[in-house]
Amino acid sequence: MVQQYGQPIFILPEGALRTTGRDAQRNNILAAKQVAETVRTTLGPKGMDKMLVNDLGDIVITNDGATIVEELNVEHPAAKMMVEVAKTQDEEVGDGTTTAVVLAGELLKEAENLMDQGIHTSIICRGYRMAAEKSYEILKTMANGVSINDTEILKKIAITAMTGKNAERGREDLADLSIRAIKQIAEKENDKIKVDTDNIKIEKKTGGSVSESEIINGVILDKERAHDAMPKSVKNAKIALINAALEIKKTETDAKIKITSPEQLEGFLKQEEDMVRGMVDKIKESKANVLFCQKGVDDLALHYLSGAGIFAVKQVKESDMDKLAKATGGKIVTNIKDLNQGDLGEAKLVEEEKIAGDEMVFVRECKNPKAVSILIRGGTEHVISEVERAVNDAIRGVASAVEDGKIVAGGGAPEVEVAKELRRYSDKVGGREQLAINAFADAIEIIPRTLAESAGMDAIDTLVELRTSHEKNKNIGLDVFKCKCVDMWNDGVIETMKIKTQAIKSASEAADMILRIDDVIASSKKSMPSMPPGGMGGMPEY
Repeated sequence: MVQQYGQPIFILPEGALRTTGRDAQRNNILAAKQVAETVRTTLGPKGMDKMLVNDLGDIVITNDGATIVEELNVEHPAAKMMVEVAKTQDEEVGDGTTTAVVLAGELLKEAENLMDQGIHTSIICRGYRMAAEKSYEILKTMANGVSINDTEILKKIAITAMTGKNAERGREDLADLSIRAIKQIAEKENDKIKVDTDNIKIEKKTGGSVSESEIINGVILDKERAHDAMPKSVKNAKIALINAALEIKKTETDAKIKITSPEQLEGFLKQEEDMVRGMVDKIKESKANVLFCQKGVDDLALHYLSGAGIFAVKQVKESDMDKLAKATGGKIVTNIKDLNQGDLGEAKLVEEEKIAGDEMVFVRECKNPKAVSILIRGGTEHVISEVERAVNDAIRGVASAVEDGKIVAGGGAPEVEVAKELRRYSDKVGGREQLAINAFADAIEIIPRTLAESAGMDAIDTLVELRTSHEKNKNIGLDVFKCKCVDMWNDGVIETMKIKTQAIKSASEAADMILRIDDVIASSKKSMPSMPPGGMGGMPEY
């Protein structure tokens, strides 16, 4: 509301809330810090887990940052921006979500201290941008190269990504599965390796142990045969992929057929039968012995298919059809009349197996498949869900390393090195931006500090030792299991550089955006107009 010549002028709707100036900034910073503090204790191999219970009573137990912030269901706008930080990190790299959120929260905390000293937010934001740009340069000097043929290094990256999650017992085997999957689907484009992780399908089933998880050079479908009379397994499979219904099409408009004699009815039914038989005959002519259909299959068609010894699965998801095409080399046909032998895919074995009480279809041993599947086993639903998240982190981390070709040591070593070099850089910059760059350096050290705290070590003593060690060796980090500072490269703790650069980028941009907000206007939802006394009344008379 503003007032002019004694007359109030309302510019906001009734019930709207407005917070301005430092109050708005403090509220936003506080909300963002609380989200960061929630996930901070999950960081690192010795991080704690969170139990999240939703409105329906479903339980999720995890220390995966992206899962936690997604399940939190936050309402505050600034807190939602922190959730976006985690989502961006997860979509871009697949790992390092907790790092990104914790770093964003610490950047805002350090900025608040500078604001209390009278430093304007625009100066802080400019200093943060300069520090972020310098951080990328520093990380590049630390990085080493890696290729898809460096299996041992890729395995270390996968193990590092899974360490600290419930998949630790089987992490060696799971790391091997992840690397085999990446190598199988990787493709070379313009002298660069491209890895589309969507071509790796992960299926999970309770029962057995994590070590019993396996990779399938093909596709797993959580489906069963369309008819019990069909064979349970087919060797040297010739696979037809059809995106069309094997049934009589209904007319687009309502229609009636007038039948006046039994002969007419018999002829009508025979014509329908002949149409269905013609579809099945076309499949038989193509020499296919396995059929995957994206749409429905008529019962009569199933009868003919089983009579011909054809293994059929109906109502297959579109995404699974795409994977089947990439794995078997077949083409998805939209019109059965167009099907021919050249459209068929191949696999050495297609079979139905019962896993944990459910029937599943396995398309195995495809020749050079560009889509593969990983079957994850575990004792309980919660265990395999956490293992699935760990495997996803490993796959995405290895894929990023292969595509980016740059890796760094883990265990907080990159953060300590970046902080050290940023402090040197700030001396050259001078001015008030120097304070912001130093604040950025202090903020990024929250990662090794949190690792030390979660391991039960003294955070201050550990940071001092790390800073001293980095004057001689930039790869010195924190081994939380031995509780001492060691060369993380020699210790086999390796991460892709993109995890670090993306975390700094996402965190600094989110902090920049939140710090620039000095006015929050929240409009209230208008209530429905109340009913007048006596109800709605009758219709007016004319």
